[in-house]
Amino acid sequence: MYLPCLPLRHQVATTCRFMIKHQRRRRRKRKQQPESCLEIVGGYLTTTSSVAVMAFLCRSAALLLKPCSRSPAALSAAARLYSSGGQYEYILVEKRGEKSNVGFIQLNRPKALNALCDGLMKEVGLALDSFETDGDVGAIVITGSDRAFAAGADIKEMQNRTFQECYGGNFLAHWNRVSTVKKPVIAAVNGFALGGGCELAMMCDIIYAGEKAQFGQPEILLGTIPGAGGTQRLTRAVGKSLAMELVLTGDKINAQEAKQSGLVSKIYPVDQLVTEAVKCGEKIAANSKLVSAMAKEAVNAAYELSLAEGNRLEKRLFHATFATEDRKEGMTAFVEKRKASFQDK
Repeated sequence: MYLPCLPLRHQVATTCRFMIKHQRRRRRKRKQQPESCLEIVGGYLTTTSSVAVMAFLCRSAALLLKPCSRSPAALSAAARLYSSGGQYEYILVEKRGEKSNVGFIQLNRPKALNALCDGLMKEVGLALDSFETDGDVGAIVITGSDRAFAAGADIKEMQNRTFQECYGGNFLAHWNRVSTVKKPVIAAVNGFALGGGCELAMMCDIIYAGEKAQFGQPEILLGTIPGAGGTQRLTRAVGKSLAMELVLTGDKINAQEAKQSGLVSKIYPVDQLVTEAVKCGEKIAANSKLVSAMAKEAVNAAYELSLAEGNRLEKRLFHATFATEDRKEGMTAFVEKRKASFQDK
């Protein structure tokens, strides 16, 4: 089958209508049943002896040609979803919030404690691409289960890889998609966030933790080191001393220690964590998506640039907001003592 609103639908409908009109003209002229007509099956032309089949095809095509209510972004997302098999195998994807403006991705490999296999991370990338192009979504939440956010990478999957395969194929490079999304991403971490799971959480912009969450980089115990940003992002988040301790010993820290060290911003009871993360997403989504992207870019630059260079970038982005309609609306609403209505322009 094909997706709605694509040109092939129009071709099918046009062909059907032409053939039915043609057959009716022949019947009126010859006053007899037509011997055969064309039927489109699986993209190929075959013959059938019934005009009823053609009428059915025409009616079906007409239904498919009704104006589509989805936005172009939603259609694009649907196309990607369909191209990946019609459904996700390793994750659950939906929109949450009162206005359905928060993208929600739940890792769903419970028997493997949400171990990050290649297929799962590719699906996360597809879901992020979908939400990135969805004009209604202003923030994204990534979570796991109560027991584990993600207990690490899938060791069985990488056990027999060679250096040539890893280096030549740039192994784990596509994991970085999480950190390149323009929309703010919130990690809601319950249970284990170890190895690749901790790295995935750190790729997000905000980390909320459940009371029983545990963080760590235990790769050293497997005879390797973090490979998806663990040595870099953890050091920037908690400082050299604690990062060295976690990476060199494989020890874990709990949610309270993670908050004290600056790795997470808030801690909630396990059963309230996801709800609170979605609420944070709703607050973010209520602002201008365009300006939120600028703010995110400026904050992230603080980890990459010197203070002077970072300040220059911030100033340029600040000046750029004055070219947006949302900046004008926000300041006008403040002066007029009313709530701003941002249009993401």
